[in-house]
Amino acid sequence: MEGALTARDRVGIQDFVLLDAHTSETAFLDNLKKRFSEDLIYTYIGTLLVSVNPYKELDIYSEKQMDIYMGVNFFELPPHIFALADNAYHTMLTEANNHFILISGESGAGKTEASKKILQYYAVSCPSTTLLDNVRDRMLLSNPVLEAFGNSKTLKNDNSSRFGKYMDIQFDIQGDAVGGHILSYLLEKSRVVHQNHGERNFHIFYQLVKGGEEDLLHQLGLERNCQHYSYLVQGECANVTSINDKNDWKTVRNALSVIDFDESDIQHLLGVIASVLHLGNVQFEPDSKGYATLSNSAELLWVSTLLGVNVQVLQEGLTSRKIEAKTDEVLSPFTTDHAVYARDALAKAIYGRTFTWLVNKINDSMGNKDSSRKTVIGLLDIYGFEVFSVNGFEQFCINYCNEKLQQLFIQLTLKSEQEEYEAESIGWEPVQFFNNKIICDLVEEKHRGIISVLDEECLRPGEATDLTFLERLEEKLDSHPHFVTHKLADKKTRKTLERGDFRLLHYAGEVTYCVVGFLDKNNDLLYRNIKDVSLQVSTHVASQFKSSLLGLTDILMSKEPWYVRCLKSNESKQPGQFDNVLVQHQVKYLGLMEHLRVRRAGFAYRCRYDVFLQRYKPLCPATWPYWRGVAAEGVEVLVQHLGYLPDEYKMGRTKIFIRHPRTLFATEDAFEACKHLLASRIQAQYKGYWQKGQFRRQKEAATKIETCWRGVQARKEKGRRQWAVKVIKKFIKGYMARGEAKTTDNSEYLAFVRQNYLNRLKDNLPKMVLDKTSWLTPPPVLTETSEILRQLNMRLMVRNLLTCVSAAYSITGVSVSTLSDGIIIFHIASEDDKQKGDLIMQCDHLFEVLTKLSVVANKQSTINVVQGSIKFQMQAGKEGIVEFSSGQESMVYKDKNGHLMVVRSRT
Repeated sequence: MEGALTARDRVGIQDFVLLDAHTSETAFLDNLKKRFSEDLIYTYIGTLLVSVNPYKELDIYSEKQMDIYMGVNFFELPPHIFALADNAYHTMLTEANNHFILISGESGAGKTEASKKILQYYAVSCPSTTLLDNVRDRMLLSNPVLEAFGNSKTLKNDNSSRFGKYMDIQFDIQGDAVGGHILSYLLEKSRVVHQNHGERNFHIFYQLVKGGEEDLLHQLGLERNCQHYSYLVQGECANVTSINDKNDWKTVRNALSVIDFDESDIQHLLGVIASVLHLGNVQFEPDSKGYATLSNSAELLWVSTLLGVNVQVLQEGLTSRKIEAKTDEVLSPFTTDHAVYARDALAKAIYGRTFTWLVNKINDSMGNKDSSRKTVIGLLDIYGFEVFSVNGFEQFCINYCNEKLQQLFIQLTLKSEQEEYEAESIGWEPVQFFNNKIICDLVEEKHRGIISVLDEECLRPGEATDLTFLERLEEKLDSHPHFVTHKLADKKTRKTLERGDFRLLHYAGEVTYCVVGFLDKNNDLLYRNIKDVSLQVSTHVASQFKSSLLGLTDILMSKEPWYVRCLKSNESKQPGQFDNVLVQHQVKYLGLMEHLRVRRAGFAYRCRYDVFLQRYKPLCPATWPYWRGVAAEGVEVLVQHLGYLPDEYKMGRTKIFIRHPRTLFATEDAFEACKHLLASRIQAQYKGYWQKGQFRRQKEAATKIETCWRGVQARKEKGRRQWAVKVIKKFIKGYMARGEAKTTDNSEYLAFVRQNYLNRLKDNLPKMVLDKTSWLTPPPVLTETSEILRQLNMRLMVRNLLTCVSAAYSITGVSVSTLSDGIIIFHIASEDDKQKGDLIMQCDHLFEVLTKLSVVANKQSTINVVQGSIKFQMQAGKEGIVEFSSGQESMVYKDKNGHLMVVRSRT
């Protein structure tokens, strides 16, 4: 809760207990509206949950949302129905006691949906086994079945519950949902035979007619047309856009199978439902004496077939009644009006009995046979306070129920508050509130209450009517401050009352009731021969309901309460619309302001010491960052530092109690101001800590990587060294045996020598034919090979030279000296400046070359034998001179004057 206080100006306050103007209804409504506009439909009043129907889907009920609220403190997260369900569950487990959740509100406020959400939450959050899943499936699927048979479309709600439902969910000691049990209250049986304009009968009738299989409808004698059945067309809205009866029929059929209804049970159930439709089509017409006779026996025959009742007995029961004679019983015929009343009474009795059987059957399927101790959480989905333009017997019973629940609500709330104050040793201050016991007594008091008078009037001999009942009320209650009629009212009030009305001043406001139909509906009369058909003996409805309600009150008083109050946001069911007048009316009759006053009678806020200290300790240097002592002492130091006045708080045994919301808000605002600085400090500390940790982790990682890398490198180095040792060893052996014939020891060495020599020779081949000295000296093993290669290389150079010379045929002359020096100069014609000049070469076979050249080129006249020196062209425009002479040693060199000197040995 505290986490959202900072957003209170935008989205309102999450808990009305913290509303400063807690006595102002306007402030209450403004807070509701502010939250509703932000799609925040839930708000707390302490542990009471207020829910406003948004009339649209909200993404707040997913399994992810359920996980968020599991096991979390009630006020730790924003208000939610999951929070209430979870805290009720965990409190039950912790304290090993029983709890109940009371869901109330008017039709269309979302009570049924709230009940479903709670069941779904328990289905997901509780432990799961195959057996438990079966139990949970039956509990969940009991909803669509009971909705089909107990809900209908009304003017205010398309899926209105027309009965009260209390469901116990049973848990074992481990918290597993192991069973369930349902109690139903005051089914609106009159809806079976009559619906107001714009309303429908119970859903199951339309589901059967629209969704039932063709074979099934044929077996039941039904047609796929709702307009053919009198009980389905009175409201003139058999088709509703928001209801898909065909799909709902499939859901109900599947649910019945899961709940363990066998096929014979289902056939019997649907047969009874069909019999009610046929019974509604039974019509009467007067005979010559004005007595009722059947106008068509076909429908009655179907009723007798489906119910297994003799058609003659059925016909007599609908058209006459047995009366006592002197010696025997005789039949007294009905008028058509009486016959219609008897038909409708039978239809209501059949449907009511069937609904009771259905609930019992569901209970059998959900029942837990284990006799070990169990705790329960009860869900009470009960009709809310109803005020219509015309209010009858049903509204009287419903509003009486709400009076009793309001009385219980105030008692339990006061009891809970008082117990908490006493447990914390805080002085209890008496709370002023409206005690509605006077209204409950007005309805239920023996011999004088409205229900007692109604029963007496139903039983007394003579012609009792609704108006005589009203007269008896006026006699007995003429001075009661919360009861008024046209006769008893003052002149001004009398104008607002009809003569057949009485008005009760309920805790939620005034409600005017029309007495028409009170006696008939209370009697729920069946003539004796009709009772033989229905196998049911009627009792007075109001007394029966009173007894059931007292039993329910006893059940609830033995359990710990949780409350959900559901509100309608508008009458038109439109999303985003908030009708202030409508919501204000509901707030009043649900007693929300009364509950808030009770919760705010003493202290607005209370919190455990450890939680309070943990949140606000940054506001005091003495408690920040750590408080080493007892939490209560730390809180005392903290509040003294914050300047709390003595009357603003009290220290309990385990909690601090703060009287005014403004004190808490001031503390929260101070915490907000401190939080940013605190966040910066924490962030800096965390960053430093994180960086140190990161550095340490990186260093450790680097060390590990370095160690691993060194290991890898060492292993590689070891391998390389081992390989090198082997190679060197083999190389030395080969070197030592290099002069021997090829063996295993020297084969690799000799191969290496060959390869090495050839590689070096490849890079050092002579480039000129005259180069006789640069040929590499071969190793002994390659002497012969080297000589062959040298000769091949020489031949190749000569061939290339001759190829170039012969290819050109551009030789203008050939000059040789008179000495035997082997020098030949080829004079070549120059066609451009870039072309090289004459070619000078040395050849050991001079005469052979000249002879071959003169023959091939046919140029004998171009050969010149010269003594002394020969001029030659170096490049275009440049000349060189070759001088020939004899000497001690043959040599070729370039003289200082630039001449090429050729010396031939005299020997």
